[in-house]
Amino acid sequence: MTAPTSSSAPESSERIVDVELTDEMEGSFLEYAYSVIYSRALPDARDGLKPVQRRIIYQMSQMGLLPQKGHVKSARVVGDVMGKLHPHGDSAIYDALVRMSQSWSMRIPMVDGHGNFGSLDDGPAAARYTEARLRPEALAMVQDLDEDVVDFVPNYDNQLTQPSVLPAAIPHLLVNGASGIAVGMATNMAPHNLGEVIAAARHLLEHPDASTADLQKFVPGPDLPSGGTIMGTEGISDAYATGRGSFKTRATVSIENIGPRKTGLVVTELPYLVGPERVIDKIKDAVNSKKLTGISDVTDLTDRHHGLRLVIGIKAGFDPAAVLSELYRLTPLEESFAINSVALVEGQPMTLGLKDLLQVYLDHRVTVITRRSEFRLIQRRRRLHLVEGLLVAITDIDEVIQVIRGSDDSATAKTTLKEVFDLSEEQAEYILELRLRRLTKFSRIELETERDQLTAEIAELESLLASTDLITQTVSSELADMAEAYGTPRRSVISGAAAQPPVKSSAHSKDLSLADEPCVVAVSALGKASRLSSLDAASLPQKRSSHDALLACLSTTTRSTLGAITETGVLHTFHASDLPELDAAKPRWSEGMSLGEYLGLSSSDGSVLGVIALDSAVPVMLGTARGVVKRIVPTDLSDKPQQPVISLKDGDKVVGASVASDDHHIVFVTSAGQLLNFSAGDVRPQGAGAGGVAGISLGEDAHVITATAALRADAKVVTISGSSVQLPGTESARAKVTPLSEFPTKGRGTSGVRAHSFLKGEDLLRKAFVGRHPRALGSRGQAVALPEELTKRDGSGTVLEGSVSALGEQPT
Repeated sequence: MTAPTSSSAPESSERIVDVELTDEMEGSFLEYAYSVIYSRALPDARDGLKPVQRRIIYQMSQMGLLPQKGHVKSARVVGDVMGKLHPHGDSAIYDALVRMSQSWSMRIPMVDGHGNFGSLDDGPAAARYTEARLRPEALAMVQDLDEDVVDFVPNYDNQLTQPSVLPAAIPHLLVNGASGIAVGMATNMAPHNLGEVIAAARHLLEHPDASTADLQKFVPGPDLPSGGTIMGTEGISDAYATGRGSFKTRATVSIENIGPRKTGLVVTELPYLVGPERVIDKIKDAVNSKKLTGISDVTDLTDRHHGLRLVIGIKAGFDPAAVLSELYRLTPLEESFAINSVALVEGQPMTLGLKDLLQVYLDHRVTVITRRSEFRLIQRRRRLHLVEGLLVAITDIDEVIQVIRGSDDSATAKTTLKEVFDLSEEQAEYILELRLRRLTKFSRIELETERDQLTAEIAELESLLASTDLITQTVSSELADMAEAYGTPRRSVISGAAAQPPVKSSAHSKDLSLADEPCVVAVSALGKASRLSSLDAASLPQKRSSHDALLACLSTTTRSTLGAITETGVLHTFHASDLPELDAAKPRWSEGMSLGEYLGLSSSDGSVLGVIALDSAVPVMLGTARGVVKRIVPTDLSDKPQQPVISLKDGDKVVGASVASDDHHIVFVTSAGQLLNFSAGDVRPQGAGAGGVAGISLGEDAHVITATAALRADAKVVTISGSSVQLPGTESARAKVTPLSEFPTKGRGTSGVRAHSFLKGEDLLRKAFVGRHPRALGSRGQAVALPEELTKRDGSGTVLEGSVSALGEQPT
């Protein structure tokens, strides 16, 4: 109802109308909803841009912020956009500008940002601190905008005009995706690969009846800026068919050696829009709540030069693959992405599938090419008309000048020219504006050339506009140019297997530790360590590779503690579970993990000579280059990360370490070609700090090249001779294989017997090996054939066909 007014009050022009509250709220809400849907939240299906994005790109192009020019303050861009086109607040404009510059948000960024534009975990600096300019891809969005290819509409105050849609030579909506929440509806679209989208669009141009399945051969799935692995394609197919669907993405994770005796998970790619800090926080929460075990630490090593690198340390005795599976379940290392392809089509919000999205874009490009061709045709016809008038004037220039000089004013001159030379209004006006320097003979040639060129272009444009097929071919060829100019390889890997749903367990924390199962651990002659289950190892003789040669091999369990003995006499402990497991179908010991790198050994530590089980009561022998021998019992040693097991004199080093029970014989082979073998029972086991006892007596300038323990009855001795004046591998080395039983047993501390006779030019043994099934490897790991015939102990051997880099035991 209206308020009462006084009769003495002055009359007012105001009129108060009674309106029901519900009607007012309904009308105001509908206006608000309309504004949000059409002017803010939803992209146009033609150029794939929201109004704020379109206005930013257009205004930056009008400001001349081209890729070849310098950056300007982002605040200046925001101010121009807000003052001229988008009066909705600077924060919304700056947020959109920042997103268009972030390589992790958009598959093809439109803005080249300079400064702190944020990260997945942090926001950007203020607009007054950052700078921006357009990227080359953004110029493709406004390409040919000045040729009447789209409609222009008034801005918010009717003082300027702006494009209602951009020409968009790039299919922006599919390539960069979109997200937005309107009133009663929302959109969420994943980014795709530009080359794949354009290939599908060109196929649809040639085959308008193509099905979604046909198009999916070109676009197998989204291509996320952050990479990762897309698990399964079922949800993607649904989204491409109906506009709605979902898929799961997983981080790219590898199991690597991240330090001495430490294995970890290295994350190099994360799911779309997931930052490393978010992952770290979720891991910490899961560990603190006892939902996740087996993780020792998490380190973020991400930087701008090397990209994302998130290192997750795994505790000893835990299965990295099992821990990774739990990480996928409990943390954002695996995320779902729900596709809801809602966009504006002719001003109406619609849910679109892949074919619909491509068709709307192609129809837009056909319209752009048609309007551009019509505009160019009009411009060229107009120019041809003027050129023809100029040619008429230049042909009879003297009379033209006389007409102009005889006229009282320009209007009279124009009229007279039109009558005398039969010219149009535009031609006569253009002639009056003609400069005298254009009256040369050369200008006439230029005009005739221009006339012929314009005539040809007009004919070409008329043919183009008269043929739908030619317009389609032009659209296709221009799309191909965009793919060649801005296309990049696919980043996301699409896995055929869908991610398994998480299994709910009644236990508070799942046991991720490795089962203590029997296994075989081996170290190859080239220093590669790996393990294999006992059942698989039993079939190795049937599967072994010619490249396999072992330095050490022992039966143990996956959770046992092992020790590696180096040349410096130091024992480095590690766990069998830390070693990679071989493929049982194609086991190759030479493809394991470098044990030296895993233990963190430096050049001063020397190489690994043997591996022992610390829970074994069988003694282990060590032999040194100066002929010292020692036996220790592994169970007497501690499980420290590293500890010395022999006290070495200056200049001495360990040259051999192997299991030596009392029924074994200890064998020393010297560089002078001497061999001594005696019963291992002659050497009493000592503690870790002892220095050992005399093993072999050495001659002048001689040293032990190998020391080991073997069963005398079935062992063979391999010796390879050489020359001290020639580089190893350059001389014609000779090798000999002899049964160990051919060498008589001598007492400990003696000089032994001759094991190899040197020929002319030979004066030392390069290498020696004692084992049941010796095998030789070359410098590249290739097999080198040893003599098959067994010879007497003091023979000279036969010439090898290649140089030997390492000797080891054939896997059995």
